[in-house]
Amino acid sequence: MAFTKLATISELPPGTLIEVIHEDEAYALCNVAGTIRALTGECPHAGGPLGQGVLEGPLITCPWHSWQFDSGTGTCLFGDDLAIHTYEIRIEGDDILADIPENA
Repeated sequence: MAFTKLATISELPPGTLIEVIHEDEAYALCNVAGTIRALTGECPHAGGPLGQGVLEGPLITCPWHSWQFDSGTGTCLFGDDLAIHTYEIRIEGDDILADIPENA
């Protein structure tokens, strides 16, 4: 994995959720009270775009079927076995970097 720029702080004010596409992979980025988080951008239920969902506190709700995920752990509220990946974040200046897999 490698730290890769996905967005900027100015694109992600507190309380927001965005979808970022990087090398054909979707990621969900959110700002929970000043803490930036990055997660897999596809819901494991039916492939819904999590970054286009709703952020309520730390919870991301998928826009397709309302499945909810904890943005800090990636755990689905329907069961731990449905967890999605979370990625370590670094902030460099205004840049949001995430430790995401490199495409081969």
